[in-house]
Amino acid sequence: MSGRPRRDCSLAPFIDGYRRQLESLGYTPGTVCNQLAVAGQLGRWMTVRGLAVGDLRGAEIDAFLVAHRRDGVRQTIFRPGLTLLRQHLVDVGALPPDAPAEHTALDALIDSYRGWLLRERGLAEATVRRYERTARLFLAQRCSGVDGRDLTGAEVSAFLLAETGRRSVGAAKGCVAELRSLLRYLFVTGRTPIALAAAVPPVAGWHNTGVPPTLSADTIQALLDSFDRSTAVGSRDFAIIMLLARLALRSIEIARLQLDDVHWRAGEITIRGKARRLDKLPLPADVGDALAAYLSVGRPRSELRRVFLTCRAPRRGIRADLVGDVVQRACVRIGVPVIGPHRMRHAVATEMVAQGVALTDISQVLRHRDLATTAIYAKVDLASLRAVAQPWPGAQ
Repeated sequence: MSGRPRRDCSLAPFIDGYRRQLESLGYTPGTVCNQLAVAGQLGRWMTVRGLAVGDLRGAEIDAFLVAHRRDGVRQTIFRPGLTLLRQHLVDVGALPPDAPAEHTALDALIDSYRGWLLRERGLAEATVRRYERTARLFLAQRCSGVDGRDLTGAEVSAFLLAETGRRSVGAAKGCVAELRSLLRYLFVTGRTPIALAAAVPPVAGWHNTGVPPTLSADTIQALLDSFDRSTAVGSRDFAIIMLLARLALRSIEIARLQLDDVHWRAGEITIRGKARRLDKLPLPADVGDALAAYLSVGRPRSELRRVFLTCRAPRRGIRADLVGDVVQRACVRIGVPVIGPHRMRHAVATEMVAQGVALTDISQVLRHRDLATTAIYAKVDLASLRAVAQPWPGAQ
């Protein structure tokens, strides 16, 4: 089927712009041709039924798909492609945007809470979404709804008992922190007369009881060697692993990295960390080489400023969870147990301890706000610990 819709197609005036959008999103020429053919079919179907472009709604798309299947056309049409076409028509003003869903009092409160978390607390988007889920869960189950004037500590405790009973210790601690944040917000904004955040009981559990897990240098090198750097995906994923293995970046920090954050002449890289914190780190030569190879050969041409882009259309910046997928696939390739990207962060810190680097310097590299967070790595320096360990009373 030709990818050039006929002139009698009601969508013909928008086809050229739609083609440019598809190409800018990184779709292959074959996919662009197929999508334009589908647009032509939809346009002719609308013309036969006397539908104008402004009449294209979800119900009309459903009817077109039913008619297409009933006619037995061999070409398969998928709804996401039609949704993309409809969004293009909205973007160019040919269609009005969808009417917003009914906005409840709970939605309004959650929106306000979200703004407070972003403005006042400076939390990352992923963290905000987690806090929002707990807030919505807590407020939605209240009989009196979002009105917090009658909120009591007993109600808070009952919610926590129900939630922590079905969660791990780590998840329960997260729920406590998220609920305290919501209660703090309700109080400072005058929605509750009592500061109930301090009344939230902590979750029992020993802190920093284990030794942080790490990786051997040989395993890290095997992971690095497993990438086919001659391909676009391989060069991108190798650069990602280099940032993990050499600079101990977090997944979200890699996903946020912008082209302007790499300062080639100065040999530095800007890290967009937690709470909108900006830090500059030296750019090691091998990391710079990996980034340069990806940017010059593997990265697709795009107006997007993110360093790391998806390799499949629609083209966009990678999400933080893709970093974990990259590490997981590398582990499978070399036949070692699957680990998360944070394990490589531990490995960098452990190697620095082995080289005698002070904890204060390690804290700066890892960009910890509290030195107590870095103190856990003192446990891995077993030689130094043996030197200061006292004999057990009564032992020979």
